[in-house]
Amino acid sequence: MERRDFLKSAVAGGLAAGAANAASPLPKRPYKDGISLSIVGYGGVVSMGLAQEEVTRLVALSVERGVNYFDVAPSYGNGEAEEKLGPALEPYRKKVFLACKTGMRDAAGARKELERSLQRLKTDHFDLYQFHHVTTMDDVNKILAPGGAGEAFFQARKEGKVKYLGCSVHSVEGALAMIEKFPLDSILFPCNYVLYSQGNFGPQILAKAKEKGIARMAIKALARTRWPKGAEAERAKRPKCWYEPITDPEQARQAIRFTLSEDITAAIPPGDEKLYALMLDLAAGFKPLAAAERETLLASAKGVEPLFRA
Repeated sequence: MERRDFLKSAVAGGLAAGAANAASPLPKRPYKDGISLSIVGYGGVVSMGLAQEEVTRLVALSVERGVNYFDVAPSYGNGEAEEKLGPALEPYRKKVFLACKTGMRDAAGARKELERSLQRLKTDHFDLYQFHHVTTMDDVNKILAPGGAGEAFFQARKEGKVKYLGCSVHSVEGALAMIEKFPLDSILFPCNYVLYSQGNFGPQILAKAKEKGIARMAIKALARTRWPKGAEAERAKRPKCWYEPITDPEQARQAIRFTLSEDITAAIPPGDEKLYALMLDLAAGFKPLAAAERETLLASAKGVEPLFRA
């Protein structure tokens, strides 16, 4: 079976079956100002490598399932994700919460990237605009310096081109610095049981953001560890995952329950379209982890190398 035919039957078909068979609509949680978001969002990486008609169908089925949170960045496929998501989202734009990002650290670069993203995504504003992949203090200092990207964010919000301001982070240091130094509305950070158990990564970001009244959004719920040597065949099956994902359905269920049991608004799945469909199905029947289940899951990660450490 060709890849395109497989995707249509196994992925889009799976989403459609989930829509028909889900016991309840995909739950939503508060973000800010009375806005509620689906607990699973559509990550733009899902759109990469698919034909436009496939992306259009996946977006339509996602909206049907109750997904109203979409997140993308220009770095995903060097613009491919934005270019494909824009036409697919156009019929639903007023009904969804659209988040985008910029990796630029200077005001001029951030503004240029913002305008290009708006054009590609066929919209006149983003509901959330984020500094992408904040990791080092050098990132933070450049963003906050005179002429830094922070200035472009404030100006864009003043003009109505963005509503809420946020950042995605890959380090505790960068996350805590941005929380303290910039008036974030939300923060997007890795949050899973392996990171908590083996990397001490996540709890301090969540706690500090909550203390400051900043909405919490999760990534990497289904991340296990970095791809091991000799896993080329498995990695080829998941070309849009730079890490080894959790694919076993029962392990995935527990991993998703862990992340969604934390005090977050929503989680963005891996970019793999089949794992996206799986996460939607599992999240539709979400039940918080009991304390004993949580401890068992954390203990099961012993010896697993986390993607990030505090």
